[in-house]
Amino acid sequence: MNSPKKAHPGLAPRERAHTIIHEVLDRRRPFDEVQKSDQRFAKLETRDRAFARNLIATVLRRLGQIDAIIDDSLNRPLPRSAAAARNALRLGICQILFLDTQTHAAVNTSVTLAARRGPDRFRGVVNAILRRVARGDADALKQKFGDHLNVPDWLGKSWETSFGTETAAAIARTHLLTPPLDLTAAAEADSWAEKLGGERIGTSTVRVTGGGDVTTLDGYADGAWWVQDAAAALPATLLLNSLSGGSVCDLCAAPGGKTAQLAAAGLQVTAADASATRLGILSKNMARLKLSAAVVEADILTWEPEAQFDGVLLDAPCTATGTIRRHPDIPHLKKAADVSRQADLQKKLLDRAAEWVRPGGVLVYSVCSLEPGEGRDQISALLARTCDLELLPPQPGDVADFEACVSEDGLIQTTPAHLGERGGVDGFFVARLRKKETV
Repeated sequence: MNSPKKAHPGLAPRERAHTIIHEVLDRRRPFDEVQKSDQRFAKLETRDRAFARNLIATVLRRLGQIDAIIDDSLNRPLPRSAAAARNALRLGICQILFLDTQTHAAVNTSVTLAARRGPDRFRGVVNAILRRVARGDADALKQKFGDHLNVPDWLGKSWETSFGTETAAAIARTHLLTPPLDLTAAAEADSWAEKLGGERIGTSTVRVTGGGDVTTLDGYADGAWWVQDAAAALPATLLLNSLSGGSVCDLCAAPGGKTAQLAAAGLQVTAADASATRLGILSKNMARLKLSAAVVEADILTWEPEAQFDGVLLDAPCTATGTIRRHPDIPHLKKAADVSRQADLQKKLLDRAAEWVRPGGVLVYSVCSLEPGEGRDQISALLARTCDLELLPPQPGDVADFEACVSEDGLIQTTPAHLGERGGVDGFFVARLRKKETV
């Protein structure tokens, strides 16, 4: 009697990658949400978990190229029943062309996954295509199916219109790279940059290269810093530089990076968000950082604070197209129509936020988006319908390392291409406004 074949030693992380790719691309669930809920992924060995995450992220970053190669290899399109086979092909091609993986491991595990996860009749197709790709000229194949295929048409056209062809291409290139780790230091950013072997960006960001578990880094347990992209620190920095103290409200506050910036500066902070789950994360983060804020669970559209604030920060819900370098699932989950839907909500939130700023106070609006309908257009429309607000352009010291991102009228739009030689930043739109004093 024949003994059963042993599973390939590298199959477990690839199984989890296959499952997560299916959940993201076929069931349209956010990558981070799926990963956090996948208990089998969490139980992988550290090395396997890192491999699986990198494999998933690279498939998502290179999906346009990978799918074009698959389609070019077929005589006729794969049927819907071959979804598991297509995902196996995606994993295999990614490993062969874009990761330093042994070819036989990439092919064998992908064929096994196609057979286990879907109709067995597609395993031959998977095997044939992967072996053809492995035998071919990898550089010629990547040149034939270029990087531009990874950007959905609606996003590519939007970026070219907003930033020009050269910058749009630089944004797309940056999205293919694994971003560095950015930390916001509560104090002494230069000192923490030296301790962690990183560099300071802006006034409070410490950029660290390399991956790994952030909880093992010096300063984590002491609450000396928190994870936050350098561009994401700009909205709170702008608000802080406008005030000498007083009360501030952070709207849509969770998970709390900007709340922490405001609290660390000694301001009286109210953090409001509609999600109890996300506020729980915020409270946990604030406890680790040994900072305090009044936490309010409320629908911002109906909430009525007891008094106006000296400053209000609205980091509004958006399409998050500025964070693709950290969330490569976004191009595959968002559509052009989402910009309009989010813009409608942003308009309502802006009107509410403006009501809660006292005369002479400051409103900062931000979105982690590259789309003008969620950024510049929102502020233009707000100023057109609201006579008691005026733009408060940033001063040179407000935006260290980001001076090139400030427009002539004082609005800020960062893109992933900014500071590209240092690893880039997330795309953020930020506007600072002052409410006029009443006469």
